[in-house]
Amino acid sequence: MRIGVISDTHGWIDPAVYEHFSGVDEIWHAGDAGNAGVIAELEAFRPLRAVWGNIDGFDVRRETKEYLFFGAGSKNVLMIHIGGYPGRYAPRALELIRELRPDIFVCGHSHIAKVIYDKTFGMLCINPGAAGRTGIHKVMTMLRFTIDGANVSDMEVIEFGSRGRSQDQ
Repeated sequence: MRIGVISDTHGWIDPAVYEHFSGVDEIWHAGDAGNAGVIAELEAFRPLRAVWGNIDGFDVRRETKEYLFFGAGSKNVLMIHIGGYPGRYAPRALELIRELRPDIFVCGHSHIAKVIYDKTFGMLCINPGAAGRTGIHKVMTMLRFTIDGANVSDMEVIEFGSRGRSQDQ
């Protein structure tokens, strides 16, 4: 199973997303879609799992959930927008991590791409950075990887353009 992970699109999808995610089986959006149109566009392209983020209004929250806990291969995945990272988890994320014990933890919000293994909880922590035109990031990023049973492999951080560029560039 090939996975594409994206976050913090803030109401816009760069055409490069479709190019880089053309071979994925699922897209996971870790919040701050920005509007329901982003959710609909991604759902029309590939199967989508998405959570809402702090900037998302009722239109996105109606289509998504605060967090998702699901299976992928033989891995259990927890996805929430505001998550943090090992040693500095957000309170709600830490509560869910302790309760659900995921193998893979996916979050967004920071606009900083990170892939870290948390030895304390025995889970892979994934943040795809930000794929939108607005925010603190300088380069738009997303992730792509493979889950085959219990194996996670081929992790790629994809940098695909400067934040703030116009849609025509």
